[in-house]
Amino acid sequence: MENFGPRPLVPQRRRCSEADIERRLVAEVRKAGGLCLKFTSPSTRGVPDRIVLLPGGVMVFVELKAPGRKPTRLQRIMHERIRALGFRVAVVDSLDGIGEVVA
Repeated sequence: MENFGPRPLVPQRRRCSEADIERRLVAEVRKAGGLCLKFTSPSTRGVPDRIVLLPGGVMVFVELKAPGRKPTRLQRIMHERIRALGFRVAVVDSLDGIGEVVA
């Protein structure tokens, strides 16, 4: 016999968004004593979302993505140009990925 009565409430886990990851990144960088600057370049497309400056002279360009999303072709090209200049570029698409930046 099937039960068609009300089902017990089970909390739904909201999927982590790019904005959630960005907020956590900013908080973790601040906690580490650094700065997490929003990076916009009106005349250049494809630049990373954030520049992270950490104690000890560490600088990382950070591209933020929703879970499972990948950088566009233009973003990948810009990342390679930045890396060719000797800078780190990290693509973060999860809360766990923040550790790669703030380690």
